[in-house]
Amino acid sequence: MIRRGSLLLATVLLTLAVGTTPSHAAGYRYWSFWDRDGNRWTYATQGPSTARPSDGDVQGFRFAVSEDSSDATRPRGDTTFTMICAKTPARDDRKRIALVIDFGTAKDAPSGETPPAPRTACAVVPQDATTAEALASVVKPLRYDSSALLCAIGGYPQKGCGEQVTGKKNPAPADKKDTTNEGPSVGVWAGAAVVAALGAAAIWQTRRHRHG
Repeated sequence: MIRRGSLLLATVLLTLAVGTTPSHAAGYRYWSFWDRDGNRWTYATQGPSTARPSDGDVQGFRFAVSEDSSDATRPRGDTTFTMICAKTPARDDRKRIALVIDFGTAKDAPSGETPPAPRTACAVVPQDATTAEALASVVKPLRYDSSALLCAIGGYPQKGCGEQVTGKKNPAPADKKDTTNEGPSVGVWAGAAVVAALGAAAIWQTRRHRHG
């Protein structure tokens, strides 16, 4: 009876610990990279330094605080290739890439910095150019870190690169709920410790009862 009672109590305590302790996900402040697919933005599957868009493509960049790709904030506004590159004629030896650069909101800005207004540009670049090269041709300066992560566009932000931001996160779209980064909360580990401790106590009490 002692062992059964102790393990039952441990189970109850574990359930309470897990159920009442929330997990806290951290966000990251960074430039996300997007492709325009029809009338919607999709998170790019390649980085701007390796992606090679075709003539007529629309690509976007958005600065914000997000947990990961499924939670990332899209560039704002509706746009099309025609809206951005209508006055730029096609050329056989060049390609035109419509770019949307959204510097985000004051809410996501690093301390002491103010985000510039969103802008668009029609980049005209060689046929084999990457998105990074197209971006560099229309807006400078760009800043990268040692791992080739894009840190700043047009000098914004002035410092920092993909830093972690705790206790702050943009709400995910209503049709998305990300659980990728939801690791075990402190309550899980605390509950596991309770189970281990009470389990050991139950065994000790049982042995004491048998040999008493």
